[in-house]
Amino acid sequence: MTVHERAIGDVTILDVDGRITVQEGATVFREALSGLLDAGRPKIIVNMAAVSYIDSTALGELVRGYTSAAKRGGGLKLLQVTPPVHQLLTMTRLTGVFQEYGSEADAVKSFGAASA
Repeated sequence: MTVHERAIGDVTILDVDGRITVQEGATVFREALSGLLDAGRPKIIVNMAAVSYIDSTALGELVRGYTSAAKRGGGLKLLQVTPPVHQLLTMTRLTGVFQEYGSEADAVKSFGAASA
């Protein structure tokens, strides 16, 4: 699993590629989110277009990131959620918590920032 970080204005996009599980990438994912929050960048979009699977550990990291970002005046939003990940969000009743977007421009605009 890899995470690439890029910014559009004050919004940071994390492009995640691969599975996020306790064995594969959950620590890297947690460190990426924590690093952004520690750096004062609480407006986060997680691009999940290339994420084939997440487990409960990854789900916990998403929830932790969401609450931490909200406490810092930002938010954590999901971009291009794949069907297996969406199914898990539905089963855990988290679809009402996370805002999901199909386009990067819409996700960025949801923070009130202009897209580049």
